[in-house]
Amino acid sequence: MSQRRSIAIVAATTVAAALALAPVAGAVDYPEPSFPTGSGAAKPKGPFKTLKVCKNKKSCFPTIQSAVNKAKPGDTVKVANGTYKEAVKITGASKRYVKLVGNPKDPSKVVLEGKGLKKANGVQVTNTINVTVNGLTAQHYTANGFFAVNTKDYTFTNLRSYLVGVYGIYAFNSVGGTMTDSEAAWNSDSGFYIGQTPPQSKPKRTIVRNITSYGNVLGWSGTNMRYVTITKSKFYNNGTGVVPNTLSSEKYPPEEDNIITDNDIFWNNFNYYAGAPFKVGKAAADSTAYPVGVGALLFGGRHNRIENNRIYGNWLAGAGMIQQIILAPKLPEESTLRGNSIANNTFNAGGGDQNGRDIVYDGNGTDNCISGNTGVLVTVPADGSNFAACPFTGANAFNGGAQGELVNWALDPTHEQFLVQHPHGTVAGVTPLFHYNDYAGKKAP
Repeated sequence: MSQRRSIAIVAATTVAAALALAPVAGAVDYPEPSFPTGSGAAKPKGPFKTLKVCKNKKSCFPTIQSAVNKAKPGDTVKVANGTYKEAVKITGASKRYVKLVGNPKDPSKVVLEGKGLKKANGVQVTNTINVTVNGLTAQHYTANGFFAVNTKDYTFTNLRSYLVGVYGIYAFNSVGGTMTDSEAAWNSDSGFYIGQTPPQSKPKRTIVRNITSYGNVLGWSGTNMRYVTITKSKFYNNGTGVVPNTLSSEKYPPEEDNIITDNDIFWNNFNYYAGAPFKVGKAAADSTAYPVGVGALLFGGRHNRIENNRIYGNWLAGAGMIQQIILAPKLPEESTLRGNSIANNTFNAGGGDQNGRDIVYDGNGTDNCISGNTGVLVTVPADGSNFAACPFTGANAFNGGAQGELVNWALDPTHEQFLVQHPHGTVAGVTPLFHYNDYAGKKAP
């Protein structure tokens, strides 16, 4: 599992290099998904207790973990306002249906502080089902803010995650669940991430709604992500906005059957290499950064839909699709784009906040389509000749020149050379990290 995302470079017959998200640090070999079965999966009948956590009162548990340890299935651990320097683990069938609740109306008042803790997550939920984490803030953890692994039907809601070492709010190797009404910012990889979703004969969708992700390397990363709907959310001021992708470093490639709809994806031009409030990890050998300035990009994948979004002010590209070239020799099927669509999106905010290019596609694969989008001014290829209208079945028209142009963006050592800057419009309550003509060499405020 990657601790950062980078784009590895390989030789190809039609291009000099290829995009590939690759692990930078040592990978972790996660086990096969293992969820409680039998009595360990049964919904508890109660009676249920509320275990209170607070400071300086004999009637409360002194730490969150001590209360979690005592909680039985279905119990609630209620955390009073305050700062708690600990790494909380909710593990096993005996913690199924447990609710960890801080202050849902104001999560900033219940803070999990990770400074001084080594290799820690704010909250980790493992090998259990139907656990809820609600109303907390996690900051300064070396690993992740909130992490669900080998879980089923988790609920992450009203959470905040800032300045953590990897991912803000994260689910891995898990089935079902929700991420809602949450925010992640200034994290050194992605703000939100769902990855390595096990294939399912009767898929259970994960719902992501009303999240906000800004100031991260990536707003959203989704390696080998499946059955996820991301909606009514905002991704802005990240290096790159929303990036579902296919990798061999995690199980179950490719990413597929995801829906990215009714979101605002804008101003993702954060050149974190020029300065950031977090430590930027070193790229892997023979690699370069994921291109800065992209709104939404499919890197390989099947049956993914980017539709009905508002995409503007991304100075490299608004939305796009490209073959997972690095995997093509050994995983030709998994690397190929199949059945994806970019449809009915609104680009450029009515012309007042333009992308560098609006839609980019190398023409790889079959059954991929692009149509119904409004406000489109610039495409790659320029004539859009390989953009088949939706619905479409059959082989798409590969364009080697378009693929080569997209690949060149990853080779830019400045991360700025291919940006096409335009003035930004106004968004209530949001300030762009970079404005027109003040980008080069500037550090983030």
